[in-house]
Formats: sequence, structure tokens, C-alpha cells
Amino acid sequence: MKHTKVKDLLNSTTTLHEVNAKGWVRTFRNNQFIALNDGSTINNIQCVVDFENTPDETLKRITTGAAVSVTGTLVESKGAGQKYEIQVAELEILGDSDAEKFPMQPKKHSLEFLRENAHLRVRTNAFSAIMRVRSVLSFAVHSYFQEKGFVYVNTPIITGSDAEGAGEMFKVTALPFDNTPRTEEGKVNYKEDFFGKETNLTVSGQLEGETFAMALGQIYTFGPTFRAENSNTSRHLAEFWMIEPEVAFNDLNDNMDLAEDFIQYVIKYVLDKCPEDLKFLEGRLIEEEKVKPQAERSEMALLEKLNFVLENNFKRVSYTEAIDILRDSTPNKKKKFNYIINEWGADLQSEHERYLVEKHFKCPVILFDYPANIKAFYMRLNEDGKTVRAMDILFPGIGEIVGGSQREERYEVLVEKMKALGIDEEELWWYLDTRRFGSAVHSGFGLGFERLVLFVTGMTNIRDVIPFPRTPMNAEF
Repeated sequence: MKHTKVKDLLNSTTTLHEVNAKGWVRTFRNNQFIALNDGSTINNIQCVVDFENTPDETLKRITTGAAVSVTGTLVESKGAGQKYEIQVAELEILGDSDAEKFPMQPKKHSLEFLRENAHLRVRTNAFSAIMRVRSVLSFAVHSYFQEKGFVYVNTPIITGSDAEGAGEMFKVTALPFDNTPRTEEGKVNYKEDFFGKETNLTVSGQLEGETFAMALGQIYTFGPTFRAENSNTSRHLAEFWMIEPEVAFNDLNDNMDLAEDFIQYVIKYVLDKCPEDLKFLEGRLIEEEKVKPQAERSEMALLEKLNFVLENNFKRVSYTEAIDILRDSTPNKKKKFNYIINEWGADLQSEHERYLVEKHFKCPVILFDYPANIKAFYMRLNEDGKTVRAMDILFPGIGEIVGGSQREERYEVLVEKMKALGIDEEELWWYLDTRRFGSAVHSGFGLGFERLVLFVTGMTNIRDVIPFPRTPMNAEF
């Protein structure tokens, strides 16, 4: 008999028919009641075993974590909190789980313990819910752009360029570490390496994406990116996924419109598709925050916060106006900020971004027109000569969730900016070609997918929203 998913069994409209379910035991109590879960839903289905007619040896093997197959009759449940249950006629143990050794026992575990057991944590309610939400959000990303006629582009993982100009990149080499070939100056001779030049793991697909946007009109990338930034924080990963649309003929205002519409679409999509998982995660967050001081608790419950983003336009504020607000703010005057805002030109930190969103405007904020010297070389210079057409979207609890800009489409201006920053023109000859041949106004943005999942699930550490986090000194699994 073909097995039926637990989700489908619980949504069944008929009873008293024979069914087969397969999954993992969450709990087994009174030698009679199995709570069975197969990952298709946050909910378990209760399987009632006829313990008087089941061998003791089999009953002893029904332990938390064991994989089982049950065949029986789907009936209306007499127990509270569940619609249906299975009256088991036949039970098979597919895979044993030693109750003494299985780490995911039915009790509360710390998030740190679960990170150490990332290969098994997805068997808990919280992490199965997070990963289902992540999956649905991922589909929503593609759904949005495909519906809008965007072309999905796979940009290279191995690259010779640093899109951010940050220099915090993982090197890719096939050279031996012993007897590494050297130049006459004693430097590593990358001409003898696999690609004949120095290469790295990509920090962004943007530059390659721009070249495709200048032919296909509107494109998006959605793939893994890497930063060798030694940041051991709850907001940083060394390997994460980025969503990067690039659109020809869009200016900064069009770019802000696109980003806001996109974020609201994917949040609405997941609210529609994952109501039970989000309700569970909301309850989890409420319980977690009970131990926090009142001042550190979220002002809104999870579902309220998600609906708030859907129901409110994002507030658009220039960087200059934001600096004035921050400089005059109480935490700045009382020196409560770790980084005091004294003058225009300061690079905003997460604490400043969150103050603007959570305390001042109390809604998502789009900051635009940043100082040129704190932003990347490819952002379009404004007529004032000191700001660029950049934008960041700031969200409650997270700070920056999107970074984007109108790109510098003027060849001469772009070359001057590259020279001023010491960026090799020959290295990016192909990028400059898009400005030599048929250049036009164009814009794009990058959204770190894990930060979006963090916001939607209400989790507070980015290591808990990716299957196997990669962080400094940690590449387990």
C-alpha cells in the first residue's frame, strides 16, 4: 500500500478507510499512543497501537526518533486537539533509534545545543517549521520574478572580481601549499594556478547580472555568496544566499518601488501558505521573550509584525535627514549608542538603523542618497558630487535587509571612481564594456535571503535559519 503524508491524512474529508503512514516517532506514551511526524506538517498524527496484541519486543523498539510504518484505519479522534487518528492494525519498525543516545529527546533544548546537532535539529518542531517556511519563501522569490517576466541568471561562484571592493574573500586555488610557485619578487605566482590568475568565491553576482540586464532588460540571481569576514555575530554568515535583481531603464525610485513590492509579495505568500508553521513560531517567540526584560521584548507579535509590513508603505528618508534625526536623538545625546553620531558622513551601524525603524518612524524605512565615500564604486554619483543614488531598506529587529542603488551608467564617471579607489580597469574591462556600448540608466539591489527568513520566522540568530551554518571556526557537517 502506498503511504499517505501526515498532512494529507489530517486534512482528509473521509474516515473509516485503510491508510498507511510512515514517519518518525516524536513520542510514545502508555505503550499505546505514537505521535508520528513525517515532516510534511508541524502537526503529528496519533497512532493508537493495540498493545495487548503487539509483541513486547516491538513495543520496546518504538522509541523517540525511530522510523516506523503504520497501517490501519483512519478514524475521528476521541482525544482533544486532533481531528483524526490511526487505529493501528499493522506496525513495522523501519529504523531503530537508541533512546539512550538519540539527542533529540522530547524536551526543551537550547539553540546552541541544537546548532551542535544541526543534522538532527530539523526533527524538532521549531526547525522543521523554519525549514518549511524557508522553502516556501524560496519558491515565492522565483514566483514573484517569473510572474513579472524577469529572466533567472546563474552567475559564477568562482570569480576574479570583488564586487563590493571589500577584499574579504575566500581564495580559490589549486596551487600546492608546499613549494608554492613564486614570482621573482617572491609573491605567489597565480599564472601557474588552475585559472591562470587569482580567483575567489563570489561575494555578489551583481556585476555579471548587470551585463545581462543590459541585454535582457530585467534579470535576477538567487544563489550562494561568500564573505571571509571574521564576524562572530547573530547577523553574519560566511556562506549565505543572495537575491539580486538588476533592471535596465530603472532609476532609484523605480528600484525602491520594486524592492518594496517584492518584499510585500513574498511575505504575503508565506502568510498564505504557512499559517500553521508561522502560528507555531509566533508562540515559540512569545515563550522565548517571557524571560527577557520588558524593554527588550518585541512590541508586536510575529504575525502582527508581518501584517504590519504588508499594510504600511515604507517610509522614504534621505541619509541627511536620518543623520539629523539620529544626532538629535535621546540615546545619542545621552551617549547610549555604542557609535555616537557627531557629523554627516558617518557609516550607520545596526543600532542606528534599528532606532530609526523601531523607535522613531515605527515602520520599515528606506534610506537613500548616501555619502559616496562609504558606498561602492558602481553607485551613481549625484549632481552634488558628494552623495550617490544608493538605498538601504531597514526592518525592525534586523536593521538593513536590502542594499541597492542606481548604477553609474556614465563611462567617464565610473572610470574616475575606479581610479580613485585603485580598482584595476583591466580586471573589469568586460564590466566597462556595458558603459561603452549602449549604456543606459539601470538599477538593482541585493537582499540577503537568510535575513528575510530571520525576519519572517521571528528567530534572532541567523545561524538558525540556514540548514548548516558556516561561520568563523565552524564548518561542521
